[in-house]
Amino acid sequence: MKISDVLRGKGNQVVTISPEATVTELLALLAEHNVGALVVSPDGTAVAGIVSERDVVRLMHGTPDAGDVRVNAIMTPEVHTCGPDDHIDNLMRLMTDQRIRHVPVVVDGALAGIVSIGDVVKTRIGELEFEREQLSNYISG
Repeated sequence: MKISDVLRGKGNQVVTISPEATVTELLALLAEHNVGALVVSPDGTAVAGIVSERDVVRLMHGTPDAGDVRVNAIMTPEVHTCGPDDHIDNLMRLMTDQRIRHVPVVVDGALAGIVSIGDVVKTRIGELEFEREQLSNYISG
Protein backbone atom coordinates (compact mmCIF):
# COMPACT_ATOMS: atom_id res chain seq x y z
CA MET A 1 0.00 0.00 0.00
CA LYS A 2 1.20 3.50 -0.83
CA ILE A 3 0.91 6.81 0.99
CA SER A 4 -1.47 8.01 -1.73
CA ASP A 5 -3.88 5.23 -0.68
CA VAL A 6 -3.83 6.53 2.90
CA LEU A 7 -4.46 10.10 1.72
CA ARG A 8 -7.29 8.95 -0.51
CA GLY A 9 -9.03 7.56 2.57
CA LYS A 10 -8.37 10.44 4.97
CA GLY A 11 -8.05 13.43 2.67
CA ASN A 12 -5.14 15.74 2.08
CA GLN A 13 -6.08 18.67 4.31
CA VAL A 14 -3.12 19.93 6.33
CA VAL A 15 -3.35 22.52 9.07
CA THR A 16 -0.34 24.84 8.95
CA ILE A 17 0.91 27.63 11.17
CA SER A 18 3.21 30.55 10.51
CA PRO A 19 6.68 30.43 12.06
CA GLU A 20 5.92 33.85 13.57
CA ALA A 21 2.72 32.71 15.32
CA THR A 22 2.72 32.43 19.11
CA VAL A 23 2.41 29.28 21.17
CA THR A 24 -1.02 30.56 22.29
CA GLU A 25 -2.12 30.61 18.63
CA LEU A 26 -0.58 27.15 18.16
CA LEU A 27 -2.53 25.73 21.09
CA ALA A 28 -5.77 27.19 19.72
CA LEU A 29 -5.21 25.54 16.33
CA LEU A 30 -4.26 22.19 17.85
CA ALA A 31 -7.46 22.22 19.92
CA GLU A 32 -9.68 23.53 17.11
CA HIS A 33 -8.58 20.84 14.66
CA ASN A 34 -8.06 18.09 17.27
CA VAL A 35 -4.57 17.27 15.99
CA GLY A 36 -1.25 16.61 17.68
CA ALA A 37 1.08 18.51 15.35
CA LEU A 38 1.07 21.29 12.78
CA VAL A 39 3.30 21.86 9.80
CA VAL A 40 5.11 25.17 10.14
CA SER A 41 4.85 27.02 6.84
CA PRO A 42 5.26 30.66 5.88
CA ASP A 43 2.88 30.28 2.92
CA GLY A 44 0.84 27.09 3.47
CA THR A 45 2.89 25.21 0.87
CA ALA A 46 6.56 25.18 1.89
CA VAL A 47 7.58 23.06 4.88
CA ALA A 48 9.72 25.14 7.27
CA GLY A 49 9.30 22.80 10.23
CA ILE A 50 6.88 20.85 12.35
CA VAL A 51 5.64 21.58 15.86
CA SER A 52 3.89 19.11 18.14
CA GLU A 53 2.26 18.86 21.53
CA ARG A 54 5.56 17.49 22.83
CA ASP A 55 7.33 20.70 21.85
CA VAL A 56 4.77 22.73 23.77
CA VAL A 57 5.04 20.53 26.85
CA ARG A 58 8.82 20.88 26.87
CA LEU A 59 8.51 24.66 26.56
CA MET A 60 5.87 25.01 29.28
CA HIS A 61 8.05 23.29 31.85
CA GLY A 62 9.70 26.21 33.58
CA THR A 63 9.22 28.86 30.89
CA PRO A 64 7.42 31.98 32.07
CA ASP A 65 5.16 33.60 29.47
CA ALA A 66 5.41 30.48 27.28
CA GLY A 67 2.30 31.51 25.37
CA ASP A 68 4.14 34.49 23.91
CA VAL A 69 7.02 32.40 22.51
CA ARG A 70 7.12 32.19 18.71
CA VAL A 71 6.56 28.83 17.00
CA ASN A 72 9.89 29.05 15.17
CA ALA A 73 11.64 28.95 18.56
CA ILE A 74 10.23 25.51 19.44
CA MET A 75 9.61 23.83 16.08
CA THR A 76 11.67 21.01 14.64
CA PRO A 77 13.28 22.54 11.54
CA GLU A 78 14.56 19.28 10.02
CA VAL A 79 11.39 17.51 8.96
CA HIS A 80 11.20 13.95 7.70
CA THR A 81 8.83 13.87 4.73
CA CYS A 82 7.48 11.28 2.34
CA GLY A 83 5.94 11.24 -1.12
CA PRO A 84 2.61 9.84 -2.26
CA ASP A 85 4.33 6.95 -4.07
CA ASP A 86 6.25 5.83 -0.98
CA HIS A 87 5.16 2.56 0.61
CA ILE A 88 3.46 2.58 3.99
CA ASP A 89 5.89 -0.09 5.27
CA ASN A 90 8.77 2.36 4.74
CA LEU A 91 6.81 5.08 6.52
CA MET A 92 6.16 2.79 9.49
CA ARG A 93 9.88 2.04 9.68
CA LEU A 94 10.73 5.76 9.50
CA MET A 95 8.22 6.62 12.25
CA THR A 96 9.54 3.85 14.47
CA ASP A 97 13.23 4.53 13.89
CA GLN A 98 12.94 8.30 14.26
CA ARG A 99 10.28 8.19 17.02
CA ILE A 100 7.99 10.57 15.15
CA ARG A 101 4.21 10.54 14.89
CA HIS A 102 3.53 12.91 11.98
CA VAL A 103 5.09 12.95 8.52
CA PRO A 104 4.21 15.59 5.91
CA VAL A 105 3.63 14.39 2.36
CA VAL A 106 5.46 16.54 -0.17
CA VAL A 107 5.15 16.66 -3.96
CA ASP A 108 7.65 18.77 -5.94
CA GLY A 109 8.56 20.70 -2.79
CA ALA A 110 4.94 21.54 -1.96
CA LEU A 111 2.90 20.25 0.96
CA ALA A 112 0.35 17.69 -0.29
CA GLY A 113 -0.88 16.05 2.93
CA ILE A 114 0.17 14.66 6.27
CA VAL A 115 0.14 11.14 7.68
CA SER A 116 -0.03 10.43 11.40
CA ILE A 117 0.76 7.25 13.27
CA GLY A 118 -2.99 6.91 13.82
CA ASP A 119 -3.57 6.95 10.06
CA VAL A 120 -0.93 4.24 9.64
CA VAL A 121 -2.47 2.06 12.36
CA LYS A 122 -5.98 2.48 10.92
CA THR A 123 -4.74 1.56 7.45
CA ARG A 124 -2.85 -1.47 8.72
CA ILE A 125 -5.89 -2.70 10.67
CA GLY A 126 -7.97 -2.35 7.52
CA GLU A 127 -5.44 -4.40 5.56
CA LEU A 128 -5.41 -7.14 8.21
CA GLU A 129 -9.21 -7.29 8.36
CA PHE A 130 -9.37 -7.60 4.57
CA GLU A 131 -6.79 -10.40 4.58
CA ARG A 132 -8.65 -12.22 7.37
CA GLU A 133 -11.91 -11.96 5.43
CA GLN A 134 -10.24 -13.28 2.26
CA LEU A 135 -8.72 -16.22 4.15
CA SER A 136 -12.07 -17.02 5.81
CA ASN A 137 -13.82 -16.96 2.44
CA TYR A 138 -11.12 -19.19 0.95
CA ILE A 139 -11.35 -21.71 3.80
CA SER A 140 -15.16 -21.82 3.76
CA GLY A 141 -14.96 -22.32 0.02
